[in-house]
Amino acid sequence: MYFCVMKVIETSTGKEYSVEILPVESFEFRTLSKKRYFFDWNTEREREVYKLQIVDTGDILGLVSLERIPEEWRIHIRLLTVSKENKGRGKKYDRIAGNLITYVAKIAILEFGELACVSLRPKTQIAQHYIEKYNMNKTGVTLSIEAPEILDLIKLYDDE
Repeated sequence: MYFCVMKVIETSTGKEYSVEILPVESFEFRTLSKKRYFFDWNTEREREVYKLQIVDTGDILGLVSLERIPEEWRIHIRLLTVSKENKGRGKKYDRIAGNLITYVAKIAILEFGELACVSLRPKTQIAQHYIEKYNMNKTGVTLSIEAPEILDLIKLYDDE
């Protein structure tokens, strides 16, 4: 597990809250409903899954499931989501997805150094958002980010 100092911003007030990214405990999977988190997270139970929550609250604001592919110096984001109340224009908190992608990027840099790569396969309607907001590149059916863009992302989201 890697330590990151990250924040989310409450959109109605601009107030910043420190967040932590931790592995999802097996008992928590039963609370991760498709209604709130858009996917059946039980299918990821055997995978490496992390949650983002405001420090000391326990309320999960976002989730990411990843797959390490060391022979390609790459970590692939299998699933990424924010909670229902944090999606779209009326979201409660901003920076959830960016923090989760940055966390995965930091793992990639620590494990693979300058050869690090993070990839994901977005839904078609959100692909352009990832390209514009996180500086990802089209790589076939996936999007990816490599160094130095990974380092730019870490500088933007990790306050460490």
